[in-house]
Amino acid sequence: MARAFLFVLDSFGVGGAPDAEIYGDLGANTLGHIAEFCAQGCADRQGLREGPLDLPNLSVFGLLHAAKAATGRFPAGMPLPEKTYGIRGAASEVSRGKDTPSGHWEIAGTPVMFDWGYFPAEGDAFPEKLVNRICKAAELPGILGNCHASGTDIIKRLGEEHIRTGKPICYTSSDSVFQIAAHEAHFGLDRLLSLCETVRKLVDDYNIGRVIARPFVGETAETFERTGNRRDYSVLPPEPTLLDRLKNGGRKVHAIGKIADIFAHQGVSQLWKASGNTALFDATLEAMDEAGDGDLVFTNFVDFDMLYGHRRDVAGYAAALEEFDRRLPEINRKLQRGDMVIITADHGCDPTWRGSDHTRERVPVLAYGPGIKARDVGVLPTYADIGETIATHLGIEPGRHGRSFL
Repeated sequence: MARAFLFVLDSFGVGGAPDAEIYGDLGANTLGHIAEFCAQGCADRQGLREGPLDLPNLSVFGLLHAAKAATGRFPAGMPLPEKTYGIRGAASEVSRGKDTPSGHWEIAGTPVMFDWGYFPAEGDAFPEKLVNRICKAAELPGILGNCHASGTDIIKRLGEEHIRTGKPICYTSSDSVFQIAAHEAHFGLDRLLSLCETVRKLVDDYNIGRVIARPFVGETAETFERTGNRRDYSVLPPEPTLLDRLKNGGRKVHAIGKIADIFAHQGVSQLWKASGNTALFDATLEAMDEAGDGDLVFTNFVDFDMLYGHRRDVAGYAAALEEFDRRLPEINRKLQRGDMVIITADHGCDPTWRGSDHTRERVPVLAYGPGIKARDVGVLPTYADIGETIATHLGIEPGRHGRSFL
């Protein structure tokens, strides 16, 4: 039996990107800076955890060695394991951008070699013509926001006005994205999703990668809280991905969490809905039980990015990593002969970095399973090598980008 399990720890970069300076991220290192923070005891004061960053299971599968491959040094304060298992290395991104679709598509063998469209960081984010078309098509009295913003901050700032006026909160970031926040009850979840479908069509002319629905609940600025009903409306990948090749070859692709949205539901056989790392982990375990010969289980663990990276919560990020590491043996106990696990990331989001956006970084590549011998692969030239390695493992035709490291 040959099955593959691909786990993306959303935003868990390991620094060292050769083109980081172009993106204003020279020196960004998500793992490295979290480790430094913990080694200095800074996280203790927040009461979430204590001591150096403790990731024994990920370390056994080569995380620290992957970090050294990426940057030339091991993370601070983290003890090296006596022995490592599986294949370990790091990968550089070649796609133009440091956003979620680009990273995931490249992992699945399809780098993004075109330029996304972006909305300006200063002044009104969205052109007046676009706003007018949205309001007319969706019969809206107007929009709020129209700027670059943190999602939690703008909901706190404009949520009460949104409830009072019925105007949705529209904002963007350094990603190619149009985000819409609206109250699940006062505005309506179905209405929000319908609005996002309308906007998805209207922003195609601007080459925007995603429209994201950001529903929330609560009645005051102090009680507003985003819910798990987020939905991403992505454009289609520019060419068939690993997921398409697997599905066309009669294999099943089990998409956990937001994976299906990222790939515009193309190449997905079964969708497993879950929100938050704990639920995503539980759904992954269920999917592993159902996965058959030749299948792929593909999970995005979103909390690292959404709750901690963007919010620049270093202690929270560290605690979430340690929780994932503690649960990793649950995955390992389900592995059968011929199985392969790959743990990686789609970009960085260094919680010590300025601003609140993603950071351009290399990502770890940890591949292990019964019968997979320990070795280093150094720095892979593209994330696409990950997808081609899975293709080789599962016995399907290779793609046009990347090479298997098996």
